[in-house]
Amino acid sequence: MIAKTPAAPYYAVIFTSLRTDGDNGYGRMSDAMVASAEKQPGFLGVESAREEVGITVSYWESLEAIAAWKRDTAHQVAQQRGREHWYSAYKTRICKVERDYDFSAV
Repeated sequence: MIAKTPAAPYYAVIFTSLRTDGDNGYGRMSDAMVASAEKQPGFLGVESAREEVGITVSYWESLEAIAAWKRDTAHQVAQQRGREHWYSAYKTRICKVERDYDFSAV
């Protein structure tokens, strides 16, 4: 599903990852983190895809909202477990969305 974002500007956090073998509780934690992020002030939406490389993009109103999400206690636990169990590598990029446009045939 494509996230419904407001008019730009807003911010995107792009999380790109390579997973280790097996689920090891990843799926459950991933679902819990999305549910928790949706309750955070400033959260706008999320999109995620996984094949060989996983890419999750979350959208936020401000850099302050992103920083608050990074400090969230449950999110910090998930980050630690990710480093210990779920990811062989990852990269996080924070970007300001200056412009967007869309198309829908529906």
